[in-house]
Amino acid sequence: MVESIKIILTIFKKDLYSELRTRYALNALLMFVITTLSIILFSIGNESVSPELLSGVLWIIIFFSTMSGLSRTFVSEEERGTVMTLHLIAKPLKIYFGKLLFNLALLLGLNIFTVALYLLFVTSFSVGNYAIFITTIILGTLGLASGSTIIAAIIAKANTKGTLYPVLSFPILLPLLLTVINATKLSVENALFAEALGEFQILFSYLIVLTVISFLLFEFIWKE
Repeated sequence: MVESIKIILTIFKKDLYSELRTRYALNALLMFVITTLSIILFSIGNESVSPELLSGVLWIIIFFSTMSGLSRTFVSEEERGTVMTLHLIAKPLKIYFGKLLFNLALLLGLNIFTVALYLLFVTSFSVGNYAIFITTIILGTLGLASGSTIIAAIIAKANTKGTLYPVLSFPILLPLLLTVINATKLSVENALFAEALGEFQILFSYLIVLTVISFLLFEFIWKE
């Protein structure tokens, strides 16, 4: 067990150091968020936009920034020719959880940055119940990281990697997006935490199912 954790952390550190050196995903994520938020602010202008609509816009920004940055999770291994090295040093499931941990850390940092900018500059968007809002961000981030990791593994060997990633991701992640948007609306409306429990149950169930399916399928995907 201890040895497995060490290997998972080693893969996580490898991806982290590689990202800090190249900053490919980080730059893509940050530039997408800043550019998209700027366009939204210019589009809104002095118009009054409902908080419910702004809740959806927030998660649209998060979704497409995820698509722009996390698609290279396994593609970069193919391009650098390090796939065979990973095959030799670690079992498939350890590789999966190492990659998942890296994506989760990257996406959590991105979402904190995105939410901070959104709350700062989109004055029409105001959170009433932060307990619901923070729980939604955490569960939504976990779901996006889990889904984007297994999809990145599927498209790694495809010829049309860039276009295939969002095409596969959208139908798989759509239930998650609809649920987090609804939960965010409840946080904006200052609803009671109990009123959001149904949404949280859906998010938690979705996360468990997606993680279990990824756990079962990754070994077959990785060996193809």
